[in-house]
Amino acid sequence: MTTVHGISDPNYVSRQYRDASNLNVRLRLHQEFSTNPQGWHRWLFEQIQLPRPCRLLELGCGTGSLWAENQDRLPQGAEITLSDLSAGMVTQAQENLRSVRAEFRFAGLDAQSIPFQQGTFDVVIASHMLYHVPDREKALGEIARVLKPDGVFYASTVGLDHLKELKELAARFDEDLLFWGQMPADSFHLGSGVQLSRFFAQASVQRYPDSLVVTDAALLTAYMLSGRIDLSAERQEALAAFVAREMQAHGGQIVITKDSGVFAARGSLHA
Repeated sequence: MTTVHGISDPNYVSRQYRDASNLNVRLRLHQEFSTNPQGWHRWLFEQIQLPRPCRLLELGCGTGSLWAENQDRLPQGAEITLSDLSAGMVTQAQENLRSVRAEFRFAGLDAQSIPFQQGTFDVVIASHMLYHVPDREKALGEIARVLKPDGVFYASTVGLDHLKELKELAARFDEDLLFWGQMPADSFHLGSGVQLSRFFAQASVQRYPDSLVVTDAALLTAYMLSGRIDLSAERQEALAAFVAREMQAHGGQIVITKDSGVFAARGSLHA
C-alpha cells in the first residue's frame, strides 16, 4: 500500500516533526551532495539584515541550525526567540545551541496564533515552514501584526521545480507516487509573492544557486522515505533496489535540481 500525505495536513506535520529524525535525514543529503560550497544556512543568514539592537522571532526553528551554523556572526545584544509547533524540535534546538553565546529564548507556539503584542519584533523569520501551515493567511496576518512598522519578515521556501528529477524518479517507481514531493499551486513557494502582498507593502526574493549530485543510493532512498509517503516494508525494499539501479544506469550518480530562496517582506499593512 502507498500513502501520500498532504504537505499541510496537521496530523502529518505533527508526526513528521515530533523529533528531528526525519529532518536530519534530509539535511544530511543536502550537506553531503550539494554543489554550492557555501551552505544554505550560511547563505540564508547573509540575506537577513539584523538591526542593532534587535528583537527577533523565528517560527519553525527546527533544530536551530541557522544559529548553530552562524554563531560567529550573531550580533551582540540581540534578543532571539526561537519557536516551533513541535516540543521535540524546541528541545533539540535548546540542546544544539546550549554552548552558543547569544540571548536565546525558546517557545512552543503556533504561527497561526502568536502570543506577542503588536509591534514586538524587528525581524520575523519563517524558514521552509509556511507551506506546512493550514491557515496561511491567518499566520501571515499574525506575523504582520507582531512586526514593528519598520520590521522585516524573511520567509524561505522552494520553487515548483525543486527536486524535480527526484519527483520523476518516484513516479517511475510507482505511479501512485506521482504527487510525492509536488507542492500544490496554492501552497507557499517562490512564486507566491502575491500572498505576501496582502500583508506587506513590498516583497522581494533572492534565489540560492545550487543542485545535488547524489552518489549514495541508500541515503537518497532514506530521503524519499523520510517524508510524505508511507510504504510497506516490502515496497521500501523495492524502492531501494530501484534507486540503486537508476543510479548505476546514470553512471553512479543522480543529478537533481534545487530551487530554494528567501522573500524579504517590508511595510506591514497591519502595523
